[in-house]
Amino acid sequence: MVSQMRILFILKKRDSPYSQERTTGKDYSYNSFSSGLYNSVRFIVDMLFTLNIDVKMVEVPDNNSINKEVITFKPTHVIIEALWVVPEKFDILKKIHPTVKWHVRLHSEMTFIANEGVAMGWILQYAKRGIKILANSKRMCDNLNLLFKATNINQYVEYTPNYYKVDGILNKPMMAYNALNIASFGAIRSLKNQLIQAQAAIIFASRERKKLYFHINANRIENESNSVLKNIRDLFSNLDSWKFELVEHNWLDHKSFLEVVRKMDMGLQLSLSETFNIVTADFVSQNVPVVVSDEIDWVSNYSKSDTMNLNEIVLKMANVYQNKKVVAKNIKGLEDYNNKSIKEWSKFCGIKGLSLFDKLFNKIIS
Repeated sequence: MVSQMRILFILKKRDSPYSQERTTGKDYSYNSFSSGLYNSVRFIVDMLFTLNIDVKMVEVPDNNSINKEVITFKPTHVIIEALWVVPEKFDILKKIHPTVKWHVRLHSEMTFIANEGVAMGWILQYAKRGIKILANSKRMCDNLNLLFKATNINQYVEYTPNYYKVDGILNKPMMAYNALNIASFGAIRSLKNQLIQAQAAIIFASRERKKLYFHINANRIENESNSVLKNIRDLFSNLDSWKFELVEHNWLDHKSFLEVVRKMDMGLQLSLSETFNIVTADFVSQNVPVVVSDEIDWVSNYSKSDTMNLNEIVLKMANVYQNKKVVAKNIKGLEDYNNKSIKEWSKFCGIKGLSLFDKLFNKIIS
């Protein structure tokens, strides 16, 4: 039986100098810059569309814009992506749309949301109001379910993972013989752990006797991140520029970003807290070897390192550098993750029957 759901995903619009209108054949409404959250939801919408689910994704400027989108699309289910809707707003929305099932989907582990001042208060207030909590991390689901059970909150957090379609893997372009392009892309945050990754790249390039170009995104600065970026800049400004060079990139739309990613010799994502990490999937999808932390569980163990052990990070970099077998293992890990994601979302959407699932699954991966 194919699901009769109509799912409306709602994100908060984030203005940026890199904004541009995006449209496709699917039912989207985009007008924002290509953030990790934006991309992660877009990929899920693509997948659900392929599964014949009536689905739409919209971005709105504030809480007061939600009602209009619900009236327009007439969804059975609304999924608010991340924490930005004040709990009291749901009291109004539920009265206006009593048949709609409301959800808030989390994209962070407890370590990360501890830095968001409203996080725990809002999550508990959502749950007490009967707003279904979803999370893209199995661990986050388990942790919240333990908390809710202990505090007698009648709520069960459901696992709704990410999805990242792996298209045909392209051969990487020839890299410079006497240089290394190593990147730690993504928003600059202390939990992203970029400073030690910059140091590891310097040491690795020195051992390889090649000039280092260390690539970061430098125009997405959040909270305490100014200090992180300053330390990275100070690190390189006090080294010989003909040996070690910091390359700062602006935030790009996803297609343009992948073109940059393809030119890297290696990607580093040794984050202290992650649920999926789209940047790592970007590297893997472009045939680029990576070194990551244990937080990114779908990546091969051959690519994982202790986040604080500089020597171990450098040794892992040496192990994965130009290692096609490890790259292939990471591609397989991402494909396996996607297979599980399709099953979880099929269950959420009420798609029943193994033969139907197999048919739709084959349609997605073909």
